Amino acid sequence: MRSRLRKGVLGALTAVAVAVSPLTLTGTASAAPGGPAHEHGKDHHPGKGPGKDHGKDAVRKLVKAVSGKNVKKHLKALQAIADANGGNRVAGSPGFDASRDYVAKKLRAAGYDVTIQPFEFTFDGYITPPVLQQTAPAQKTYTFGFFSDYVAMGDAPAGSAAGTVQAVDLTLPPGPDNTSTSGCEASDFAGFVPGNVALMQRGVCNFRVKVDNAMAAGASAAIVFNEGQPGRTDVDLNPTLGGPGVTIPSFFTSFAVGQELAAASGTTISMNWDPIVEQRTTYNVIAQSKKGDPNNVVMLGSHLDSVQEGPGINDNGSGSAGILEVALQFAKTKPKNQMRFAFWGAEEFGLLGSDHYVATLSEEERAKIALYLNFDMIASTNYTFGIYDGDGDAFGTAGPTGSDVIEEDFEKFFAANRQPFTATAFTGRSDYGPFIAVGIPSGGLFTGAEVRKTEEEAAIFGGTAGIPLDPCYHSACDTIANISDKALDVNSDAIATLAATYAFDTGTIGTAERAPAAAAKAVAGHGHTHKPADAAS
Repeated sequence: MRSRLRKGVLGALTAVAVAVSPLTLTGTASAAPGGPAHEHGKDHHPGKGPGKDHGKDAVRKLVKAVSGKNVKKHLKALQAIADANGGNRVAGSPGFDASRDYVAKKLRAAGYDVTIQPFEFTFDGYITPPVLQQTAPAQKTYTFGFFSDYVAMGDAPAGSAAGTVQAVDLTLPPGPDNTSTSGCEASDFAGFVPGNVALMQRGVCNFRVKVDNAMAAGASAAIVFNEGQPGRTDVDLNPTLGGPGVTIPSFFTSFAVGQELAAASGTTISMNWDPIVEQRTTYNVIAQSKKGDPNNVVMLGSHLDSVQEGPGINDNGSGSAGILEVALQFAKTKPKNQMRFAFWGAEEFGLLGSDHYVATLSEEERAKIALYLNFDMIASTNYTFGIYDGDGDAFGTAGPTGSDVIEEDFEKFFAANRQPFTATAFTGRSDYGPFIAVGIPSGGLFTGAEVRKTEEEAAIFGGTAGIPLDPCYHSACDTIANISDKALDVNSDAIATLAATYAFDTGTIGTAERAPAAAAKAVAGHGHTHKPADAAS
């Protein structure tokens, strides 16, 4: 995205109902109506030819056929699958396998060559749902999950506890940032009653020090809550105990939960943690058109798995449903370039499905992929219309050569349809990461996850400032109710537009010599799947 758009042009774009006309993108010689002209110093468009009008007609027909209503039918099917399988579609579970079968059956019936690609991975989750309940003076059940009420600390052992909460050297209200010494010294536990649950506050020492001191004092369990200053209130990190040796269940909670547990003397709780770590098998679903040049492959992908906490209808049923409907509606078209649609497994465990797929490709096979488009969370309820920053001018991390053109073509779609748009960082957070790491031009759309909407974004896109773009991110409430119908419809049309355009003409995208972009170093971050945090508090 051009930085100037971040300085005011966004606010000038008027939000209107989407009525897509065939756009002039990579395969033609002029800019789309209402869309910016390419500004890369070279005309990357190929010469005119008989395929030009065919491509424009394919765009028109596909966008007309792909409706948000039909995309949502797939989301309802994924919701039903989750409901029938313990409330989630996590990789390595019956819910994911049923999702795999749903997608594969649809694509086979539409005439695609469908491959189910199995791979092994380490499943790190829980057997029975975690429990944290206040039992006195009030009855209250807290919600497990990031950006909810609590999580288990990394390396916390299985176990249950019930007893009286005993506060350990708390600072309430909180002092200056990162100053609490709660639980950092053995002396903090003077007078601690063995068998009680130690309630400690995040602060200057790491979590393991606090929990080790609690164990030494005879605590039956440990609860550490966020410190309470602005930016240190939510369950917004992966707290870890830094290795084995802890013998008591240990949870990390939001500041609000900790403050509530500390409010009355004699508060009692019950808690249970039942983790499991084991090798499991999960799958990628790869569907390929039978027509089109196999030496110039246009690839679209999204991850099909949810987290264990919920059905994952926005994350990432939305992206999967979007590309599935585009594939189904496109099935009878005879593309010039071969089309490949991927539904990844185990993204939530570290982009494992896409990483496995790319790793199994030979250099020759990789070179045949002209470009990769990724769609992960395209219907967040408090959305922004985010386009991956392929040229790096907004965030400083560019994709391989050609990614800038993909970004600009998405910009043209939104501009032509009088929809505001913004850049989203191109850092390897989702399944495009393994593709940019091997030099394949990539792009895509993202409507936002845990980051809170700014006042500026609310003025441009609507919605509510100060709350996450997806308030149900990685939570049980990521259900069919957690979908913006408008964002789903607009983004599905954007997917259809670029898919049909590139099916007939990729221009110069993908013709550059393949070499991993320097910016691909960021792929190691895997930001979408919360990277384990340091044990420091």
